[in-house]
Amino acid sequence: MLSRQTLREEPERIREALEKKGVDDVDFDEVLEVYDEWRDLKAEGDELRHERNEVSRSIGQLKQEGKEEEAQAAIDRSGELKTRLQAVEERADELAAELETAMMRLPMIPQEDVPVGADEDENVERRREGFEDLRDLPDDVTPHYDLGEELDILDFERGAKVSGGYYFAKGEGARLEHALIQFFLDVHREQGYRDIFPPLPVNSKSMEGTGQFPKFTEDAYRIEGEHHEEYDDDDLWLLPTAEVPVTNMHRGDILLDDDLPLKYQAYSPNFRQEAGEHGTETRGIVRVHQFNKVELVNFVRPDESDDRLDGLVDEAEEVLRRLDLPYRILEMCTGDLGFTQAKKYDIEVWAPGDEMADGPEVGGRWLEVSSVSNFEDFQARRAGIQYRPERHESAEYLHTLNGSGVAVPRVLVAILEYYQNEDGTVDVPEALQPYMGGQEVVEGHEPVGESALGAGDRE
Repeated sequence: MLSRQTLREEPERIREALEKKGVDDVDFDEVLEVYDEWRDLKAEGDELRHERNEVSRSIGQLKQEGKEEEAQAAIDRSGELKTRLQAVEERADELAAELETAMMRLPMIPQEDVPVGADEDENVERRREGFEDLRDLPDDVTPHYDLGEELDILDFERGAKVSGGYYFAKGEGARLEHALIQFFLDVHREQGYRDIFPPLPVNSKSMEGTGQFPKFTEDAYRIEGEHHEEYDDDDLWLLPTAEVPVTNMHRGDILLDDDLPLKYQAYSPNFRQEAGEHGTETRGIVRVHQFNKVELVNFVRPDESDDRLDGLVDEAEEVLRRLDLPYRILEMCTGDLGFTQAKKYDIEVWAPGDEMADGPEVGGRWLEVSSVSNFEDFQARRAGIQYRPERHESAEYLHTLNGSGVAVPRVLVAILEYYQNEDGTVDVPEALQPYMGGQEVVEGHEPVGESALGAGDRE
């Protein structure tokens, strides 16, 4: 969250950030009114305490001097001050809680060099990689959702039967998912990342710490049980991203300068209800409510976060380089930046199986596989994560960054479509073959059960 100092000293910068990010559900004038009243009451409280202390000290002196009437007047005044101070403090506490709630809905201020734009159409493509030497593709690339069923490595019908809208990865499809996860973890371990295997349930306080709450409760899966109508700190949710538990590992901690930078990686399944909003992406495994992902989380000194953002982009895209998958890097404009980010890049892999209006000149479409973000001190303030530059110095808020390293299903989509052969088989990328027991080609499986037979065969 933003600091009260920023609210006091740079209100117009915050107002500009609200406009640039398209945040229209916050009455900023009302926030300022609450802050001004709270600040005035704090000042009045300080004055009342000072006067009460002065009056209290004078009472004994007046009594010693035999000035009983003046002493009684001082006692009466002390009582008045105490009553007024109590009322001021109670109101100040109410306003402080109201201000805290309001400030939880104020977005992070974009960095000065972030492109200004209204929405994703105004994001800026920074570069493309891997298009210089594309492999030969079939004349008609079969979309992954059709190919997956033809090879019997993806099963959407049975997924819907048992869970109402998910999918089964089967046989070589399941092996590909497992192989990708282990491959990603190994690559990032080479880059100095420490492995974390996080819990899947996270509490509301953790969701607040990374900025998912209170703004995005409708996207989260709540674990049913005893809970209030409004979410409570003790409520549990299925994690939407491993960013939540891994960042909140250090909630309330004071780290030492020698601890930084901290680089964690975590594999987890992730659960989000926002999936399925974008038309054609509802087919297949591009937009699903449960998906596997390796998350990269960094804790760094404030003066190092900009350089670390560039390094994090490079670390995330390394897996695509090794898989020889074509991709591009986009810089998010202010309107598509997101609530918590000061600056963000998206990494989008190219999948040639579906024609999309925003695809490259050679056809196909772009699939976001990673968002790499610098939150500066926004999450650290919400979660109370600090570091001490020197052991004798005051603690300061550090900076947090994160990026997917990367989302598994969409990389699987890209592999099934980009490495597809004319006969409907799929070559296994060379970097992935050791994780597939040396297997070089996915040939698929024969379906099982009567549903796999033609009508004549069943008779």
